[in-house]
Amino acid sequence: MAERTLRGSRIGATSLQGDKGIEFSPRKRVEYLTDLGNTFSVMFDSEAEVPPEWFDPKSGELGFLDDEAGKAARAEFEEKGQNQRTHWDMLLERRSREELEELLEERLQLLRARRGK
Repeated sequence: MAERTLRGSRIGATSLQGDKGIEFSPRKRVEYLTDLGNTFSVMFDSEAEVPPEWFDPKSGELGFLDDEAGKAARAEFEEKGQNQRTHWDMLLERRSREELEELLEERLQLLRARRGK
């Protein structure tokens, strides 16, 4: 009889044990709101600390909670993005635009000379 139950199935492919007696942990659904107005929900354990921001698994947009913690996280995110220095900003701190144009012209002449050979 045991041979019949295993015939035609692979080990680990399916469980022969039923769902009877299994108790899932309590969960809660949390809604996030993106800048485009889209909402998506994520399931968390009821005891888990909910992060104020989460990326939408379908669109990849960053969503924030629609409460005080989410508003604070959104403000911090926007402030961080505005204060962030780019490579161009750091370059302009070291050299003037005229110096950069001269360097560019020198490098272009050097490359053109190499290509001509």
